[in-house]
Parts: sequence; C-alpha cells; structure tokens
Amino acid sequence: MRPGKRRRSLPGKLRISARRRRRPARKDPKGGLTATGRSAFARRDGSHLKPGVTKPLSEMTPQDMRRKGSWAVRFYGRKELPPLVDERGRPTRHALSAHAWGEPVPKTVAAARRIAAKGERLLQRYRRIKQKS
Repeated sequence: MRPGKRRRSLPGKLRISARRRRRPARKDPKGGLTATGRSAFARRDGSHLKPGVTKPLSEMTPQDMRRKGSWAVRFYGRKELPPLVDERGRPTRHALSAHAWGEPVPKTVAAARRIAAKGERLLQRYRRIKQKS
C-alpha cells in the first residue's frame, strides 16, 4: 500500500460489489428518458411525464395526435433551433428526443422542420376530429 492511502474497512467481497453496483440509467442513450428517469422526475418535481407516442397514425387516438403534434412543433418549430449535432458530428440530446417519439433523428435544420411540419398536420387533424364530435 502506498503511503498516504487508506484502506477501506469493508471486506474484499463487499468492496467489489459496492463498486460494481450502479443505478439504472435515467436517460435513454437512444433519446428521451427511461421509465426510471420519468419516475425520478415524478419523485423530485411531482411531474407526470409520459413516454413519447410512437404509434403509427392509424392507431393514434386524438389525444395521441395532440401530444405528438404539440411536442413536434414545440421542439422543432422554434425560430432558433439548438444544435442538432455536436462538434464531433454526433446527435445532441435535443435531436435524439425525436427517436423517443418514433421519428428519425434530425441532423439538419431542414430535417427538423419536416418533423415540425408533421406535427402541424397532426394538430390540424386533431382539431378536425374535435370539431366533428
């Protein structure tokens, strides 16, 4: 043992298992939050986060259309978009959020605007359905 270093008081097996134990990931590496991450926000903030809508259009309810459309316009319909790729060309967390909602990950502003346009169409469809009923 080197001078100045203290030895832990835990036995060898416990020391190894404590080092290996990890918390479940809260952020999905493919984008969005995991169920553990959503529950952590609920405990901390009292929020009620739901996973993104990934259903095809034919299976969506009007509420699903409203949620997905609102998300798409809010995230990718902004006048100034945050960066979609980092300096090494990898997608940022903002761009990866599209994957959590069943959309292709945008790498360009034009791709992000296409997602926003799809969101506008979903909201228009939701409003038409809402008017009929």
